[in-house]
Amino acid sequence: MLLPIRLVAKPWGMTELPPPFTAPPGQRIGEIWFEPPAHLPQLLVKYIFTSDKLSVQVHPSDAQTLAAGLGRQGKEECWLVLATQPGARLGIGFREALSAQAMRAAALDGSIAHLLMWHDVAPGDFFYIPAGTVHAIGAGVSLIEVQQNSDITYRLYDYGRLDGGHLRELHLDEGLKVVHNEVYELARWHRRLGAGAQGAAERLVSGPHFRLDRVTGPLSDDLSARYTDAPLLVVPLLGDGAGEVAVAGRQVAPGGCALAKAIGEVALAPAAICLLAQPV
Repeated sequence: MLLPIRLVAKPWGMTELPPPFTAPPGQRIGEIWFEPPAHLPQLLVKYIFTSDKLSVQVHPSDAQTLAAGLGRQGKEECWLVLATQPGARLGIGFREALSAQAMRAAALDGSIAHLLMWHDVAPGDFFYIPAGTVHAIGAGVSLIEVQQNSDITYRLYDYGRLDGGHLRELHLDEGLKVVHNEVYELARWHRRLGAGAQGAAERLVSGPHFRLDRVTGPLSDDLSARYTDAPLLVVPLLGDGAGEVAVAGRQVAPGGCALAKAIGEVALAPAAICLLAQPV
């Protein structure tokens, strides 16, 4: 089943999107969402396109949302960079551990953005963002995000941007309660992906909330055995053999996302590339 697409205009979005996407005339598209299906509501897949930097923000964990009485799951996410412009960077974690008092002061005076560890990025860079990690996406980045399906975001700093003539709301009290006061473990959470060989599968995420593989066709029995007999999301990517991905006999082109009832519904032609995501 192909998932419905939602185009989301953002002031920091792009008027010219990388292939295979096209922005409507006069609109800055910042995100493209695939509506989570009823059979798999735990995960959300989206594309993000930036012409300007996003706010500095943080997300809570499942345990923290429950403790706060929100009754919803937290948000862990991961990013696969697809295209970049000169100077493209991602800010993930702080250069050194900070106290809550220091973080609050830095958020209020704007220096918090300079305290982040900024990473120069290129297509193929992959980062996992655990809950509690302060992060920001810089300008000139196009990426695909796979995340827990949660809209809980605590904004710590937003460069003085306005919404309806007013400064956009910050969430310092909530955000500082969930921040991990630790340096981001780059060696653990970052990978640099090269070209995948035919029949190769690279496990990008093994949990705790979802598993994610980048797969180059054809789909092997060994890879199929990694997945439980349960629904999963299939996201074709551009590359050699692009478009040669099918779910339940229906072709899914790059730029789309489909729900498969089980891994047995997924077929990849040789050299076709896709992401497979499934809740743990």
